[in-house]
Amino acid sequence: MNVTLPTAQSLRAALAGLLDGLPPKQAAQAVDRLIASYRGETPTNAPILRDRSDVVAYAAYRMPATFEAVRSALDALVEAAPDWTPATHTDVGGGTGAASWAVAGAWEGPATTVLDWAEPALALGRELAEASGVPSLRDARWERARIGAALELAPADLITVSYVLKELTAAARTELVDAAAAAGQAVVIVEPGTPDGYARIIEARDRLIAAGLRIAAPCPHSGTCPITPGSDWCHFSARVSRSSLHRQVKGGSLSHEDEKFSYVVGTRFPAAPAPARITRRPQIRKGLVQLELCTRDEGLARATVSKRHGELYRAARDVAWGEPWPPEGAAGTEG
Repeated sequence: MNVTLPTAQSLRAALAGLLDGLPPKQAAQAVDRLIASYRGETPTNAPILRDRSDVVAYAAYRMPATFEAVRSALDALVEAAPDWTPATHTDVGGGTGAASWAVAGAWEGPATTVLDWAEPALALGRELAEASGVPSLRDARWERARIGAALELAPADLITVSYVLKELTAAARTELVDAAAAAGQAVVIVEPGTPDGYARIIEARDRLIAAGLRIAAPCPHSGTCPITPGSDWCHFSARVSRSSLHRQVKGGSLSHEDEKFSYVVGTRFPAAPAPARITRRPQIRKGLVQLELCTRDEGLARATVSKRHGELYRAARDVAWGEPWPPEGAAGTEG
């Protein structure tokens, strides 16, 4: 069966008509308020998205970036477990469905349920899913649910929780992560790539491990994170292409932006984490490449790959922040 899987371009196409009929001033005000909420540190006990104008602004402001961040995390899961395919997927706090679009782009045909407490977000999510033309998105279930404490999750092969933990109190975060760990065969959690976002990811990582899951990505192991608390934070970057609509809503002029995010993937099935992962943008110098790595056996390490390493050097010049190291099939010895 030949099914067209959703891409960042098809998502932007689905978003293109959303601002039609919405006064520009109203859209700008909604974006400003959402930016303040997104960057804020105070958890909320009410939905941030209040009405359709809020949801339209949110979709234009955040969906492309959320899609790219979640898709990067899903790609790492695919690398660690290439033979695994989810049949069922629950998108917790999924809003307008960016993570569900990413899941539909990673695997063909999973049955998705989107849970969110904002009915306007669910309504727009249904609208965008219908416009996608992708069967698994068009058939998704969109259900209103209070996200956080006392949330009951049905068993699912894959559970995604993206940009949700920052909106919850500490107690509600704990309950949500525990519920996801109990219900999912694979759990993917994504947060902003900030120090506090990383702190929430580490907290969630510890709870996933305590619940019996193994870490499939980004970490090369399920042991203690080698980063000294407060000294640094683990995060990655995804390139987001902006449409003219996106630039208009966000007030930017560049054709792209970089979304910084932190994430963790835990599984209850066998997975093969990368032996090491690149934790910073590679530094390319004349005749050599410097890589900052998180490794399975040595913790944080720096590798210098020079021309004398041949194929490995050529691979190092093309490798990107967040990717496994060494690339599969690359030969040579690091110095």
